[in-house]
Amino acid sequence: MLDKLRQFITDVVAPSAPDELTLDEGGYRLAATALLIHVISIDGDPSEVEKQKLHSLLEQRFGLDAATATRLIASATLVEGEAVDLYHFTSVIMRSVNEQGRLRIVEMMWELVYADGTVTEFEENVVWRAADLLAVSTRDRVTLRQKVASASPAAAAADSRSGTEMGIVPEVNPAN
Repeated sequence: MLDKLRQFITDVVAPSAPDELTLDEGGYRLAATALLIHVISIDGDPSEVEKQKLHSLLEQRFGLDAATATRLIASATLVEGEAVDLYHFTSVIMRSVNEQGRLRIVEMMWELVYADGTVTEFEENVVWRAADLLAVSTRDRVTLRQKVASASPAAAAADSRSGTEMGIVPEVNPAN
């Protein structure tokens, strides 16, 4: 009985992800979702629009039902809160996902960046760093950004506020 009480207290104080949702070789969905949560959280609390976009992306891209997507988001939020860097997530993705899949994850990141109509330098930077760790080239990252921006109704407003003209994406040379 005492063990059950200890386990209950442990679960309340430090809940853990369900067994099937761990950052192991098969946990790329959890890692990708945690990375996506990091993108929408980097500039403060995620907006309702960003949360809804995340939920719909997970349902569409991972083929999940609403309840499973909700559980995945809850588990990924815990994992993301404990991570100290992006490598924690990108290393799992690199071991588990092919190049096309990694491109889709970067595309999802851009979709979340543009979801609320505000693109911050923090969001741009986290996508750049994550794409680099996922071995997505600068060219592919910029192409994906332009693709998402041209398809997003909020993108024109976001780019005009940030001073970026559509089709022209400022890049920082990492060698400098």
